[in-house]
Amino acid sequence: MDPKHNDATGLPFGDVSRRDFLHGSVASAALFALGDGHRFAFLETEQDAVVAQITAQHEATVRMMREWISLTSIAAENLNYPQGPDYMAKLARDAGFQHVEVIPTAGKSGVFATLDAGAPTSLAVYMMYDVKQFDPKEWSSPPLEGRLVDRPGLGKVMIGRGATNTKGPQTAFLAALHAFKAAGRKPPVNIVLVAEGEEEIGSPNFREIVFKPQVEAALKKCVGIIIPLGTQSPDGSVEINLGAKGIVELELVSTGDKWGRGPKLDVHSSLAAHIDSPVWHLVQALNTLVKADGHTPAVAGFFDKVKPITPEQMKIIDAAIPKRNEAMTKKGLGVQHFIDDEPWRQSLIRLVSQPTINIEGLVAGYTGPGGKTILPHRAVAKIDMRLVPDMTAKDALALLKAHLAKHGFGDIEVNMTGGYDPTETPADAKLVAAMAGAYKKLGTEPTLWPRLAGSWPGVTFTGAPLRLPAGQFGLGHGGGAHAPDEFFLVDSTNPKVAGLDGAVRSYVELFYALASA
Repeated sequence: MDPKHNDATGLPFGDVSRRDFLHGSVASAALFALGDGHRFAFLETEQDAVVAQITAQHEATVRMMREWISLTSIAAENLNYPQGPDYMAKLARDAGFQHVEVIPTAGKSGVFATLDAGAPTSLAVYMMYDVKQFDPKEWSSPPLEGRLVDRPGLGKVMIGRGATNTKGPQTAFLAALHAFKAAGRKPPVNIVLVAEGEEEIGSPNFREIVFKPQVEAALKKCVGIIIPLGTQSPDGSVEINLGAKGIVELELVSTGDKWGRGPKLDVHSSLAAHIDSPVWHLVQALNTLVKADGHTPAVAGFFDKVKPITPEQMKIIDAAIPKRNEAMTKKGLGVQHFIDDEPWRQSLIRLVSQPTINIEGLVAGYTGPGGKTILPHRAVAKIDMRLVPDMTAKDALALLKAHLAKHGFGDIEVNMTGGYDPTETPADAKLVAAMAGAYKKLGTEPTLWPRLAGSWPGVTFTGAPLRLPAGQFGLGHGGGAHAPDEFFLVDSTNPKVAGLDGAVRSYVELFYALASA
């Protein structure tokens, strides 16, 4: 087989394929390969008619992604509400959902939508319309412009806040539904959409959306739920995660007023000779949270409910490790060493199995140009704790508070802003088999992985009472989530990695894989 071509279509994943598809001799055709390698064309099935529309709508899909990026909703800053949920609802209607409603919560509203295709199988999809904060000064192009730029080794990418996390992949999912509409076909599965606008602050009100009677009833009919995501690495490999870590997001606040020591207002730094510092007080408290190695949680009881990696999960890890590239991972992360210079296998086991206590940010006093000789009265640390089965967010928070009190830091305020428990999905779930089948149909052999190191509020679905299989799905590649110059690949020059059209195609394949399972 030509290594520059996808073995399921005979065509490149990237931009060359799109141009040929639009302007060449196969402009109205969707090529596909059967197991014996013979090629057939020209809309012989309903699926081919849908696939043909993906390239025809490429520019419209790019425009949809750019326009969505331009409307940024940031829960932490209360920015663009109710515009965010209203726009999410519009996107759902435009994609063909017949029933769409905005659901108020104690915080930001969610969106619930259903697309009834009259199919026996229903699939749920989770979306988030909120994004992380950003500082335009740190970006090479305006973060809300959605500019297309060339990225060596990948192709043309769109830069913008939310591009990969997760408006780009979500756009690809919606574009798949647009392709069905344009082809005059119904999807082979019914779709239930649940969207929120507070994922980036820990989803504090998400259960209010999911457990509205009409939403819960619709979800109970689904075989599982996916999060659209560009899952491909730069080498084209794809993993199917069988779970995700949970998270507790919180802030620790040290003040002279609450402590009863130190100033109630900022004072001159010369007074540090005889006045206590709330900032040092917080730093000392933070230092008790981890052991001397700087990373192992030292909170009493933190590991008591950690569920060991099972023999089955270890087999999955060992089968996947040869397909992972340590050098590429380090380069992508901008690091030279992993913790304790552990061997690659051991470091990956740690990534999957270990809970963490991380300092996201630490702010006190003056941080502007030059110096300002003050003794600050207040210091704040932003903390996240990543959790593995069978830990819970509630227990982890209680352990942290007890730890601080025991070590003489009971005065420090602990304000939880959001969080949820870990998720687990069985490897033999119908959803997992369909995802694997869709990837294979597109020429990509996926590997299973026990647990995503990141977090999403999936336990709302995987836990009682719904107990739905759940996972991330989608071809395509992006990077820079939560960071400057966040991007998602649009026109790929890397034959191993799907561009935007390839990402759209992957959802079409998933729908048919589920329908035939």
